[in-house]
Amino acid sequence: MKENSMKKSESNFEMKSEYDFSKGIRGRFYQPKKKSTTIRLDDDVILFFKKKAGEDKQGYQTLVNSALREYIFRKMTPIKSKK
Repeated sequence: MKENSMKKSESNFEMKSEYDFSKGIRGRFYQPKKKSTTIRLDDDVILFFKKKAGEDKQGYQTLVNSALREYIFRKMTPIKSKK
């Protein structure tokens, strides 16, 4: 019974020509999948991220993840030469 009513609502659906996303929040429903892993880092690296995390009031693993993601982004983005 539910499947039949679902098909009816889908068939009556029409797309608007425009939608206003000006008040939308980017990534609101996006949940990146986290995977637990073990890596060995130098003491000074961990100390740096833990100190920075305390100042910024966020987790140090979040900062490490952001730093790694930024590194990956920079490596993947080609550098445009100035002419």
